[in-house]
Amino acid sequence: MDFPWDELALAFSRTSMFPFFDIAHYLVSLMALKRKPGAVAVAWKNPISSWLTAMLHCFGGGILSCILLAEPPLKFLADNTNILLASSIWYIIFFCPWDLVSQGYSFLPVQLLAAGMKEVTRTWKIVGGVTHANNYYKNGWIVMIATGWARGAGGTIITHFEQLIKGDWKPKGDEWLKMSYPSKVTLLGSIIFTFQHTKHLAISKHNLMFLYTIFIVATKIAMMITETSTVTFAPFEDTLSRMLFGWQQQFPSHEKKSKTKSTSNGTGSTASKPTADASDKVKKKHTKKTE
Repeated sequence: MDFPWDELALAFSRTSMFPFFDIAHYLVSLMALKRKPGAVAVAWKNPISSWLTAMLHCFGGGILSCILLAEPPLKFLADNTNILLASSIWYIIFFCPWDLVSQGYSFLPVQLLAAGMKEVTRTWKIVGGVTHANNYYKNGWIVMIATGWARGAGGTIITHFEQLIKGDWKPKGDEWLKMSYPSKVTLLGSIIFTFQHTKHLAISKHNLMFLYTIFIVATKIAMMITETSTVTFAPFEDTLSRMLFGWQQQFPSHEKKSKTKSTSNGTGSTASKPTADASDKVKKKHTKKTE
C-alpha cells in the first residue's frame, strides 16, 4: 500500500513549476496588487513605477533571500524567461481592453484554481530556500529557517519596504509587528523542512512536500470558500506561550493583589481619620468644661 503513495509523492515532488504554476503565482500576486487603491491610476500615469512594484510582488521572496545570503539582490533579473512572463501578465492585467482578465478572474472557480496553484509554488520556494542556505551554512538551522521563510513569504516584507519608500507605509500593517497567515504558515513550513533536511525529522522529503502542500492548499481553498481572511493559530500559539512563558503571567496577578491590599489598607486608614478627629474634638470640649 505504501508503494503507490511513494510513487505519487515522488512524482509530485518532481513537478516543474514552469510555466503553469508560475503563471498562477504571477496572476494572483498581480491581481492583489491591482485591487490596492490607486494601483490602476499609477499604472496609467507611471507604467515604469507600476512595473517595478509588480516585479517586487512577483520576485520579492527571491530578492529578500539573496539579501540574507549576501548575494546580488538583482539576481532574479538574470532569468529572462520569468521576467518576460511576469511582465506580460502585468501588462494584460492592467492594460487589457475592456478589462477582460479581471472579469475572467472574478469567477470563483478560477480564483480557487489559481490560489491553489500559487500555494504549490510556496512549498517549492521554501524547500529551495532551505537547500540553498544549507550550501552556504552547513546545518545552520537559523539561517536555513530564515532563508526558507524569506523565499516563501518575503514578498510581503519587500512590498512593505516599497511602501516605506513611497511614504505609504503604516506601522499597523507591518509583517514584523503583526504576522499574517501566509507568513505564519510559511515560517512553520520552513521549520519543518529544516528539521527534515538536517535529519531530525524521520520522513522523506517528497512525502513531506506532498503532505505540507495538501495542508496549505486545502486551508487556502477553505478560507476562500468560507470568505475568511485568516485562519487563526491562536489555540496553538496560546498553548505554546503558556508552556514556554506562562510563568511570567503570574506576576501581574500578584501585583494586582498587593495593590488591592494596599488600597484597602489606605481606605481603612482614611476611614479611621474622621473618627480620630471626632474623638479629639470631644476631648477638647471636655477640657474646656472642666476649666
